[in-house]
Amino acid sequence: MPTLSNISKVNDIVISGAPAVADAHVLIATATASASATLSFTLGLDNLYDVYEFHYVNIHPATDDTHFQFQVETGTDSDYDHPMTTTYFQAYNAESGGTPVLAYSGGNDQAQGTAHQKIAKEMGNGSDEAASGIMTLYAPSSTTYVKHFTSTSNCYQGGNTSMQAFVAGYINITAAITRVQFEMSSGNIDAGEIKMYGIAKS
Repeated sequence: MPTLSNISKVNDIVISGAPAVADAHVLIATATASASATLSFTLGLDNLYDVYEFHYVNIHPATDDTHFQFQVETGTDSDYDHPMTTTYFQAYNAESGGTPVLAYSGGNDQAQGTAHQKIAKEMGNGSDEAASGIMTLYAPSSTTYVKHFTSTSNCYQGGNTSMQAFVAGYINITAAITRVQFEMSSGNIDAGEIKMYGIAKS
C-alpha cells in the first residue's frame, strides 16, 4: 500500500512510488494594510533566492476607480523611480453581460517610464470589491542583468466588471534591487495583505 511519502498527484492522477514533491516556496514576510499609504518589502542580498513572489490578497482601495501599482529601489535611496519598459493586456467581462474583451492596453504600459507600474487598474472601493494576484520578480540581486517581472491579477472593477490583467516587463537597471513598494495611484490601501515568498535555489 503506498504511503503519503511516496505518492505524487499530477493533474489529479495518483502515481504510486513517485517521490513526494517539496514546495520550494518560503514565506519571508507578510504586510497587512490598514489605511496604509504603501506596503514595502526589503529583499535579502544573500542570493538565497533567484525568484520572489508577491501574493496580494483582497487588496481594497480607499478611493474608487484607482490603480494598484509597484516600484523598486536599490541601495539606500528612497525615490522609487527606476526606468521600466512594460506591457499590459487585459481580459474583462461585465456583470451585465455584453461582449467580453481581450485587448492590449497601451495607456497602462511604460517605455522607459519611471512611474510606479500598474498591475491592477480601475479598482472599485465598494465594501465587497478588491483585487488579488501574484507579481513575480526574477533575480533581483543580479548585478549583471536587467530585472524581469510578471504579474497576473483579477480585480472587481468600479463598473461591476471582472478584469484580469497580464503585466510584464523589465526594470532597466543592473544594480541589485533591495526594496519593493506597492501603493494605490490615489488614496490609501484600505485593507488586504501581501505575502512575499522566496523560491529556493535547487
